[in-house]
Amino acid sequence: MTRRDFTERDIHMALDGELPGEERMAYDAWLEANPEMKARSARFVADRAALRAAFAGVLDEPVPARLKQAVFGETTVRASALRSRWWLSAAAAAVLVIGGLAGYVAGIDGIGRGNESEDLLAEQAIAAHVIYAAEKRHAVEVPASDKDHLQTWLSNRVGLRLVAPDLEAEGFQLVGGRLLPAGQGKAAMLLYEDASGERISLFVTAESAGKSKGTYTAEADGPEAVYWLDKGYGCAVVGSLPRERLAAVAKSAYGQLLAGLAS
Repeated sequence: MTRRDFTERDIHMALDGELPGEERMAYDAWLEANPEMKARSARFVADRAALRAAFAGVLDEPVPARLKQAVFGETTVRASALRSRWWLSAAAAAVLVIGGLAGYVAGIDGIGRGNESEDLLAEQAIAAHVIYAAEKRHAVEVPASDKDHLQTWLSNRVGLRLVAPDLEAEGFQLVGGRLLPAGQGKAAMLLYEDASGERISLFVTAESAGKSKGTYTAEADGPEAVYWLDKGYGCAVVGSLPRERLAAVAKSAYGQLLAGLAS
């Protein structure tokens, strides 16, 4: 079945993984033909990352028993009907916010919930890439022509010694970079472009814990993140390249970044 009258509701269904498979190609074509809706979809992905950062401490907490009891009518009425109705509404809202948000986040991760810090780093990196890689005139705050200033500025802001990797051997030239929020801290994003106009981005933050690495895709057919968390910082390389090429570029970028941090 082919649908041509997609709406914002379909964007949410696609992000939730609930859009029927037979409609996916038509939906993707519709999204490409409607830049405003495509930008809205990217904004929803960014909002999700912000929500996860805001509720990171409570998403995995069980809903209090008294709130469940209130929602399902198991509590004893001990006050006026007005007060009882008020508590019921508040309890229902709490269950919907906590449970609904957790379901929303878990349902569209693509690879399951996984580790919270890993997912959040990758989602923030992908959201930033989707928004800024498509920009032509305002993709970066500081251009590559001012590379020395770019590295110093981002290093001071993020709180680590950041060296922009040289990816010319992989076919990519530095476009520039910008500063972004990342949870309770800040992140640096470096943007690169190849001769065909394909862009990748490097997202780096000093706000991370643990040690791990992996790949992450927030949306089917969307950009992929190859990420590392190590030694108090997080790094993710994001792009829509074939997986083997993205992995090779990410390996080169990571090696140079690690050397820069250690120097």
